[in-house]
Amino acid sequence: MKKEVKPLASLADVEREVVAEYRELGRRQLEVRLQQLADQTGELFPPAPTQAAFPDPAHRVGPGKSDR
Repeated sequence: MKKEVKPLASLADVEREVVAEYRELGRRQLEVRLQQLADQTGELFPPAPTQAAFPDPAHRVGPGKSDR
């Protein structure tokens, strides 16, 4: 009885997989370091979102009433 052999992954596939794993690892490490820094300084991480100010009507972009 023959065993079914899976085709080997290409080098590009292996490289993509490793890059994705290390990108996620780096993201997690950055998050931990930022949280430690925030704990030391008493700041919040992630920072609270700021409220956007209402845009000045004179600088509004998009469809609207025209002076023409």
